[in-house]
Amino acid sequence: MKKILATLLIAAASTAVYAQTTTTTTTVGTGTITEYTPGSALVVKESSGPISYKYGDSVTYVTKSGKTLTADEVKTRVKVGSPVSVTYSGPASARVVNRIEVDDD
Repeated sequence: MKKILATLLIAAASTAVYAQTTTTTTTVGTGTITEYTPGSALVVKESSGPISYKYGDSVTYVTKSGKTLTADEVKTRVKVGSPVSVTYSGPASARVVNRIEVDDD
């Protein structure tokens, strides 16, 4: 019984020592799309100049009022010239898009 308890305590302590917390900071950029390759890359002209973004595993497309866009709506509403707000994570050298917000109709 003592061996089992000791083993469980060691396992619990090991997990706590090796567990790492990862914090991801997200940032929002706002501007107009100047280049767009669906599912791959996005360039937005912001006040500081053109900013390049890469696509992550999943990107959510929404309107300012919070409505999630369908795939068909994305095809017609996310294009060069569209004003957007882009939520992204990562350093300036590797910004990864998580969410793209377009104007309401």
